[in-house]
Amino acid sequence: MHKKRIRNRIIWSLVAVLIVIAGWFSFGPTSNTAKNQKEVVVGVVGQTKQDAEIWKSVAETAEEEYGIKIKIKNFTDYNQPNKALQNGDIDLNAFQHYTFLNAWNKANHGSLVAIGNTYIAPIRLYSKKYKSIKDLPQGATIAVPNDASNESRALYVLKNAGLINLKKGVKLATVADITSNPKGLKIKEVSAEQTARVIDDVDASIVNNTYAVPAKLGDKQTIYIEPLNKDSEQWINIIVANKKDKNNKIYKDLVKAYQTEKTKKLSDKLYGKTEVAAWGLKLK
Repeated sequence: MHKKRIRNRIIWSLVAVLIVIAGWFSFGPTSNTAKNQKEVVVGVVGQTKQDAEIWKSVAETAEEEYGIKIKIKNFTDYNQPNKALQNGDIDLNAFQHYTFLNAWNKANHGSLVAIGNTYIAPIRLYSKKYKSIKDLPQGATIAVPNDASNESRALYVLKNAGLINLKKGVKLATVADITSNPKGLKIKEVSAEQTARVIDDVDASIVNNTYAVPAKLGDKQTIYIEPLNKDSEQWINIIVANKKDKNNKIYKDLVKAYQTEKTKKLSDKLYGKTEVAAWGLKLK
């Protein structure tokens, strides 16, 4: 009888151990969520504190809702993240608009594709010398980014401001496409990251938000803001993947984690009117 009780205790002890093990596999670190979890490396450029806060929020949503871990890789200029993506050094990038992507693909025989809109950031013409575009003198020097897409965008800003005219139908405008320049403006082409740094040496400068924010350029120095209209669609910023990954479910879920009301509210809080959520945006 004594031996029988001992045997029963051993059996029940084994059963208890098996239950604990089963519970561990059901609810512990090897659950389906953890098993399916993947780290996605996203390349960005010149990340500001505000951008970092937004991506931290997106990362929280991605992990909680989709089991995705997001790792941000910060680059210093616009020439690096597409190369890194094409070479497989990162999984996605989020720093450019449609026109920049199209120009880069064409110049580099690339096959990168947009998989989701993020925001549009109207760029501005800044000056530390003048309070209005009307005050710009004859022969004023204006700095613009020298890469194909951002230079074109800057020239269209000058056109919309009534300072120059461009050839009709030109999508990637260059200084050669200027048909009218009443004030005889001198266009100084510099790398995008230099547009904020040279502002003291020119009369005005068109600076992308990526570089305007850390340079502390704001409303005080703004003399013109890019209008948002149908022509602005090409300047919407995007999350980009390699063509072979355009239907990758994990990447699509990451886009969903970005395109939330939570992200929109946080962006409004951090950036105000300088950035506008671009998913579902209707441009007239």
